[in-house]
Amino acid sequence: MKKNKQSELIKQITDEELLKSLYMTQIALLLLSVIVGIFLFPDFSTFYNLFQWSLFEIVIIGAGAGIAVVVLDLCLMKWLPDQYYDDGGINERLFAQRSIGQIFLIAALVAISEEIFFRGMLQTSLGLVVTSLIFALIHIRYLSQWYLTLNVVLLSFAIGWLFEWTNNLAATIMMHFVIDFLLGLAIRRQAREKASSVREEENK
Repeated sequence: MKKNKQSELIKQITDEELLKSLYMTQIALLLLSVIVGIFLFPDFSTFYNLFQWSLFEIVIIGAGAGIAVVVLDLCLMKWLPDQYYDDGGINERLFAQRSIGQIFLIAALVAISEEIFFRGMLQTSLGLVVTSLIFALIHIRYLSQWYLTLNVVLLSFAIGWLFEWTNNLAATIMMHFVIDFLLGLAIRRQAREKASSVREEENK
């Protein structure tokens, strides 16, 4: 029932309105991070120290972990029924008709804003478990589908654990970005292949 309501709500807004809503949400998270950070950190340099500019941690660990998650997810998409990945059509609406540059921008904005807020602000004060659960609850569109709920909870714990291990926001931002960017490209490709198949059927 919740999934049907969600699908109906999505159909009532345009793709551009959906994208605008995403941008506004992420900008709001960044502003909230600034406000919360004023109380959590004595100065900017203390917060900045959460970023370690180690190519090994950012590229090998962060990007490598992101690629591993995407490969696993794409394999599961092939093996599992399509309904397991049914989020009401939001991700397809967000990515299917976007250019590669737009997908890059969306993934970068989401990765930066969410990691600064959830890992940089919340996890440093509330810990891994509480932050990971809050992260899952924020992604409410997945909560009507048990598999997607499990997926986002495990992913949140994985990114949170990476932050615990490296104490490096740059690494978690890279992991989050790689996941969103590559999956966005995969959704775009699948949509184009589907559209091409439909055109071929119509031309027969």
